[in-house]
Amino acid sequence: MPVRQLPIQIVNRIAAGEVVERPASAVKELVENAIDAGASRIDIFTEGGGRRRIAVTDDGAGMTHNDLALSVDRHATSKLDDEDLLRIRTLGFRGEALPSIGAVSKLNIATRHATEPHAWTLSVDAGAKSDIVPAALTAGTRVEVSDLFYATPARLKFLKTDRTEAEAVREVVRRLAMARPDIAFSLSGEERAPVTWAAALPGAPGRLTRLGDILGADFRASAIEVRAERDGVSVEGFAAAPSLTRANALGQYLFVNGRPVRDKLILGAVRAAYADYLPRDRHPVVALFVTLDTQEVDANVHPAKTEVRFRNAGLVRALIVHALKDGLAREGRRTAANSDGAAIMAFRPGSIPSSRGWDWRRSPSFPTAPAAPAYTNVFASNAFAEAAQAAFDTGAPTADVRHEPTSATSLIDSPLGAARTQIHENYIVAQTRDGLVIVDQHAAHERIVYERLKASLERNGVQRQILLIPEIVEMDEATVERLVARAGELEKFGLSIESFGPGAIAVRETPSLLGKTDAASLLRDLAEHMAEWDEALPLERRLMHVAATMACHGSVRAGRILKPEEMNALLREMEVTPNSGQCNHGRPTYVELKLADIEKLFGRR
Repeated sequence: MPVRQLPIQIVNRIAAGEVVERPASAVKELVENAIDAGASRIDIFTEGGGRRRIAVTDDGAGMTHNDLALSVDRHATSKLDDEDLLRIRTLGFRGEALPSIGAVSKLNIATRHATEPHAWTLSVDAGAKSDIVPAALTAGTRVEVSDLFYATPARLKFLKTDRTEAEAVREVVRRLAMARPDIAFSLSGEERAPVTWAAALPGAPGRLTRLGDILGADFRASAIEVRAERDGVSVEGFAAAPSLTRANALGQYLFVNGRPVRDKLILGAVRAAYADYLPRDRHPVVALFVTLDTQEVDANVHPAKTEVRFRNAGLVRALIVHALKDGLAREGRRTAANSDGAAIMAFRPGSIPSSRGWDWRRSPSFPTAPAAPAYTNVFASNAFAEAAQAAFDTGAPTADVRHEPTSATSLIDSPLGAARTQIHENYIVAQTRDGLVIVDQHAAHERIVYERLKASLERNGVQRQILLIPEIVEMDEATVERLVARAGELEKFGLSIESFGPGAIAVRETPSLLGKTDAASLLRDLAEHMAEWDEALPLERRLMHVAATMACHGSVRAGRILKPEEMNALLREMEVTPNSGQCNHGRPTYVELKLADIEKLFGRR
């Protein structure tokens, strides 16, 4: 078959396959055109998930008669002044969107420029242009797309249901609305209730308002502002506290010079910054805005312009990690239970089973006899005599410091207050000036030990203790080989091991911070984690995994009864430890209940 030049209609349809993959792609291109035109309000309407109809209306600059005629020709654009692809300051620049959409659908454009006496309209049907005729439009541009892909029926077979396609459109508009909080957006259609995002004020407060409107009130309540700048590159935005996570990375929104992108480099940087805060199966929610000189980033690497390439990728990654870590450290004591009201909701009366047929005269509190002294066994035994109260009769507290004379005045003004009691051998109850705090002693001490290990490693290495008699741990040969292969990394944390014949490991030294530890259990946990490591995982991250595992084994265990001074010492260490709001696995270390909230629960407010 000889080589021949393809007809222009076929060329346009082939090109449309790269630019317009689904209705959401067409919406993205049209909304980006509206943003580039300087619009202050953009309205989007869809039918059939965008398959039957898409309408995008804006109040931007509009086009003149001559510009309208050129706009539907391939590679015709008004967005490149000097033909320099390294100085792209607009979202679009290729001049492919309108001709690509017109090649596979019925396209109608109505527009009015300020210098024109009236509006003009132009139609394109499967690549065939109509004449330009006058139209009625006050200002801006209105683009309507009907019967998308009717000219390429094969593409229709690959589209999903209307609801799925409508959700993809919604996600595209959400991303563009997050990128430009100064523009008002509205999204409506038969598949959804209308949504409107009003234009927000400039600056960080306006950006947070727009992000809260889109991502929800829970993100607004837990958002931490992040900001960093170096060598002409700035990173701004908001990151959710570790209390707000998702099961996947879809809650991570990234923008480069105002362009929504998906970049593995940035996603990896986000993951690295949160590594000390989240379990491995949870992902943070962030919205980051990277701004840099246009010559330092190449946006012309993907047909849909959803990917970019940085000239100095290492600087961008380091800056993102630094900005996120700095913000998280600043808000290190914010926990899940203290940021979203979950603890208060758990105490609502509606969550407590109702008791029918209750008679106050049969209550154990009915004063039929002289009151017994407070906190006596007589009171405790009578108080829980009622069947409905039996579930609360768990015995006396394991530790009680209510009669400690020194703690009431000297410690109650501390951030985590003064310890009052320990319940269930794991939870410390402390009183603050304006409420109370419940601390998970194991999770809290785990974070403290972990931060100590990291600090010791950075300073002069982890101090170690030599075992008088090496401890021999028996394991299968594969596990032994895995541990011995990483012996050098474990040595950095003071854990000295060596092979002791087939199927056994000798432990000669352990970190001093861990005190007396169960070496067999520690090694088995380390081996399980190492089995999941990718060889590409940086050494620093592998070392932090080791530190986290050691911290878990070296912390105060649940079930240990603490003395009053030990409880208060743990609270004071939490107050000075970075990131003490959650343990290494992302669980909250304490719950705080304000007195005002407690009074609301009892109807006093």
